[in-house]
Amino acid sequence: MASFRSRRFPSASSRLLQSTNPAHSGYVEGFGGNILRSFSSIVTTEQKVLKLEKEGNCVLQDEIAKIRHAFTDAKDRFLKIPDALKEMPKLDPKGIYVNKNLRLDNIQVYGFDYDYTLAHYSANLQCLIYDLAKEHLVNELRYPDSCLGFKYDNSFPIRGLYYDKSKGCLMKLDFFGSIEPGGCYFGRRKLSRPEINNLYGTRHIGRDQARGLVGLMDFFCFSEACLIADIVQHFVDAKLEFDPSYVYQDVNQAIQHVHRSGLAHRGILSDPQKYLLKNGQLLRFLRMLRENGKKLFLLTNSPFYFVDGGMRYMLEDSLGHRDSWRELFDVVIAKANKPQFYTSEHPFRCYDVEKDTLAFTKVDAFLPNKIYYQGCLKAFLKITKWNGPEVIYFGDHLFSDLRGPSKSGWRTAAIIHELENEIQIQNEDNYRFEQAKLHIIQELLGKLHSTVGKGEECEEYRSLLQDLNSERQKARRAMKDMFNRSFGATFLTDTGQESALSYHIHQYADVYTSKPENFLFYRPEAWLHVPYDIKIMPHHVKVSSSLFRS
Repeated sequence: MASFRSRRFPSASSRLLQSTNPAHSGYVEGFGGNILRSFSSIVTTEQKVLKLEKEGNCVLQDEIAKIRHAFTDAKDRFLKIPDALKEMPKLDPKGIYVNKNLRLDNIQVYGFDYDYTLAHYSANLQCLIYDLAKEHLVNELRYPDSCLGFKYDNSFPIRGLYYDKSKGCLMKLDFFGSIEPGGCYFGRRKLSRPEINNLYGTRHIGRDQARGLVGLMDFFCFSEACLIADIVQHFVDAKLEFDPSYVYQDVNQAIQHVHRSGLAHRGILSDPQKYLLKNGQLLRFLRMLRENGKKLFLLTNSPFYFVDGGMRYMLEDSLGHRDSWRELFDVVIAKANKPQFYTSEHPFRCYDVEKDTLAFTKVDAFLPNKIYYQGCLKAFLKITKWNGPEVIYFGDHLFSDLRGPSKSGWRTAAIIHELENEIQIQNEDNYRFEQAKLHIIQELLGKLHSTVGKGEECEEYRSLLQDLNSERQKARRAMKDMFNRSFGATFLTDTGQESALSYHIHQYADVYTSKPENFLFYRPEAWLHVPYDIKIMPHHVKVSSSLFRS
């Protein structure tokens, strides 16, 4: 960029001001000097100014022409994917990505959440939750019967969105808390940049505005985000007045009812083939840990009958006995009530599987083949004597699962199922091709802006700026559509910034991967290191624009 740095020349007005200085004006002879000589000196100075400005304009136009030539040359190269790009190494979709160095040989205890961590679900589950929640809205909260016609749209939401309870907007934020210009919706209508500015004054969400936002971070949030948007759109279409905070309150209540009432649990167990994915690799992973002398525990908010039914189904083809999955774990805790589990002082209760009742005796030891309900972290550590740094906990919800353990000294592993698919897309030549194009255009825009100062814009500059911005928008749109047409990638914004979800992963997860069993590909004593050349998220590779240069 240094070669394109602007050559700035003082304006005519500034030079004329300089010309009145006695050292430059010709008045060196005092009041009795020659007026004509002074006048001719001023005329000569003005001529020099005009000459300098003319030369400056020529230099400026020459620099713009060079950038235009570089842009034209780049577009010719855009017609074919470079061989060097095809030869770039691919990232591992099943890899473990590291935010904080982790020595697995120091980890003696492995803890797991159940839903979307040990249990893998099909896309049908979101439809089930969505349908049960909308029925609750209509039957219990008296929403219009027409809401029963809503259908879940799996192409609309992504994980990590925010809903503004005061304005009713569903949005994607970047790493710094700014609204993604192409990712802000009111109902199902995407808002334009001027509309966003009118609503918020700026794209950046300030501290006061952030208090009205709620994050939709776990894997169950897909159905919640879609239902919120559909309800808002329904009220808009029907020209009904509504308070956006009530929409969130009611939809969230409906979603919570689906889980806490057991409707979703019973629906899944009634047809496990439709909702649960069998997973022999999981059993291999858990057994490998046991064989290496590791302690295992299960800590979930789900009731035991649901966990038991799911584990039996998922592992029945791999286990010798249908109930032997419990033998894999030293401790099984259900209905733990996370995240309060990490901060409360609630006692543990022993659960009687046969009678479906809780014992009244004090729990001061975890016995083999027993199930425990409720409890708290303080009591858990007192009973087990497991020290924080030797424990790693796997979970999918950054706030409910991982924030508490992270603050308590445990190591944490985020399970992000979308990671596998997004890395596969990033590995494709078409994506890397568009990314390299975007980087070239960004470089040229940077050179253009540093060359042309304020007030120096000319027609050549405006034309080139428009062409570069148009090409940049095409590249951004092409990359976004490869992930999700409404909100783009889960971990990146259209502008290439990391998303707010990436920020929280970086904040609360020491490592992250798509499935726990991906640890099978690493030795139990492996040292996992943060890559030295990352920007923020280690699974993001920046394709260099130099690949297009000969």
